[in-house]
Amino acid sequence: MNAAAVAPSADNPLLEPSPLPLQLPPFAEVTLEHCREAVLAGMAEQRAQVTGIVGSPEPPTFENTVVALERSGRLYRRAGAVFHNLASSVATDRLREVERELAPLESAHADALRLDPALFGRIDAVHAQRHDSGLDAEAVRLVERYHLDFVLAGARLDEAGRARLTELNRELSELSTTFGQHLQLATEAAAVVVPDAAELDGLGAEEVAAAARAAADRGVPGFLIPLLLPTGQPVLTKLRNRDLRRRVFEASVTRASGGEHDNGPVAVRIARVRAERARLLGFDTHADLVLADQTARSTEAVDAMLARMVGPSMANAQAEAAALAEVAAADGVTELAPWDWAFYSERVRAERYSVDTTALRPWFELDRVLVDGVFAAAERLYGYRFTPRPDLAGYHPDVRVWEVTDAAGETVGLYLGDFYAREGKRGGAWMSSFVTQSRLLDTRPVVVNNLNVTRGADGQPTLLTLDEVNTLFHEFGHTLHGLSSAVTYPRFSGTSVPRDFVEFPSQVNEVWALWPEVLAGYARHVETGEPLPASVVEAIEAAQLWGEGFATLEYLAATLLDQAWHRITPETEVGDPQEFERAALEAAGVAHHLVPPRYRTTYFQHVFAGGYAAGYYSYIWSEVLDADTVEWFKENGGLRRENGEVFRSRLLAVGGSVDPLEAFRAVRGRDADPTPLLRRRGLLPSTP
Repeated sequence: MNAAAVAPSADNPLLEPSPLPLQLPPFAEVTLEHCREAVLAGMAEQRAQVTGIVGSPEPPTFENTVVALERSGRLYRRAGAVFHNLASSVATDRLREVERELAPLESAHADALRLDPALFGRIDAVHAQRHDSGLDAEAVRLVERYHLDFVLAGARLDEAGRARLTELNRELSELSTTFGQHLQLATEAAAVVVPDAAELDGLGAEEVAAAARAAADRGVPGFLIPLLLPTGQPVLTKLRNRDLRRRVFEASVTRASGGEHDNGPVAVRIARVRAERARLLGFDTHADLVLADQTARSTEAVDAMLARMVGPSMANAQAEAAALAEVAAADGVTELAPWDWAFYSERVRAERYSVDTTALRPWFELDRVLVDGVFAAAERLYGYRFTPRPDLAGYHPDVRVWEVTDAAGETVGLYLGDFYAREGKRGGAWMSSFVTQSRLLDTRPVVVNNLNVTRGADGQPTLLTLDEVNTLFHEFGHTLHGLSSAVTYPRFSGTSVPRDFVEFPSQVNEVWALWPEVLAGYARHVETGEPLPASVVEAIEAAQLWGEGFATLEYLAATLLDQAWHRITPETEVGDPQEFERAALEAAGVAHHLVPPRYRTTYFQHVFAGGYAAGYYSYIWSEVLDADTVEWFKENGGLRRENGEVFRSRLLAVGGSVDPLEAFRAVRGRDADPTPLLRRRGLLPSTP
């Protein structure tokens, strides 16, 4: 790799730790070229550091090998965190070009470390004596994690195997980058142009104004409906114009499935390369490789859990479809279509439960939800307080910064919020870090939440849907995991836990969105200040099972599609990706013409351009833990500081430094019971 030849400019602000509070990156001074230079220089620096570790004449020890590795690469981590966050949030043509340049170099850098026989030899030696070296429990686990990381990365391969693996990893990095960039561009191009405001009948005035502003920003006449990442689009619950609903739906499900940004062939190639890599590493499929390092442990365990849910969720969806068809028939709709589902589902919810979720937005103003809801719940549970820091700048004018302190007034970390959708920002919602907590490196967390909500019209507040409220609470759960970290080694910091455990704390945090004392604090009408009526809250709770058939089935369809793509072998014949998808859904028993997968192949960013390959099951696997933990909170009085301290100290704070299921048992007192989840999703058999 050519990283060693890089000579970064002397004024590059990323070369040294930031002088700003808690090493917040000096975004106002950082350019894209600074990022590029610093990433390349950081990789070269880390290779030199590793060369020093390997070349040490001293016998390998925990300190001179494993701890030395933990200390290495600080420039690379610092610059990479900035660059990859910018690539997700403020992408430009030049940034995408740099991303394509760096992706294979970063892949090669990772391989140069993980596939270095001399380095692995030292780690292997430390691993062999880990129980006889006087190490504490966290240090022993660190050695074990490093050893497993290297083994699963191919450290035991021979020279030819290592060379082939490096080629495969390089290709995968390029393919994943291509998939993500294709998707971002295709999603922007698929935004639906609406020439006449009359077609937007059903949307509120502020939503119409936002559509007008989106069109103006794009330089197109009329109105524009941008697409969000999942199949379902929020406007489908409101638009009365059936033909416009169809156009929006079809734009969503056909994204990146043709033309210059066709992700179909890219996805096929990604799956095939992953299958070959898994075989090279001694596993039958990529799914087997992934599960070797997850709490589920095996594909059989995943299959058993999913199989328990497929039949009941399909039956529930069929019953919901029948109810929707009956309501739609009153409008003269003789055959229900997928683009009708969300619209008539809202009508059934309103008629059966006297709640119209599309009309709740005036009670969910973004800043009030954030400050009086999300932040307030965190203070009640964990003693955290959030103080605005307008003196600290983010990477975009939309980004705001808060300082986080604990109950004793000590600084915990910094929180950045980037909530609005815009061009150049990938879809979905996520949490990531600019700085992670570590006692070894004396760093505290600097974390960011990204959402994609539509900004209110000029001078108007930003109003959220109920789903967006839940998403904000969910992503903040990841933030709490990062902020609460109290580990020694950066390898274990915050959300550095198995993929099928990482969603657990965030899903727990969702429960507070409708918790009575939290809801009462933030759910106030944006104009009158009146609280959300108690009758509406009761109706929302009564209606919670309505729509679970659809929600569970669309999720299971995406999960089983992910599994199908990642259980192919190098010998599997894969032709047309859409045909592969159709056959996979049929074989799994989740094909329903009215319920498409939450993500179809060509826009399944989680698994083809993210970290969830063969791991999208993680959400429902984690939900088993989540639902049982919520029962624990309820049994112990709910939103109490004492409960928060148990959850924080025994689970959030330990990150990956202990076995995740041991951390769960330290809170719950036993293994997880799946019954609360089955009850929550309406999947328990009805009693006569």
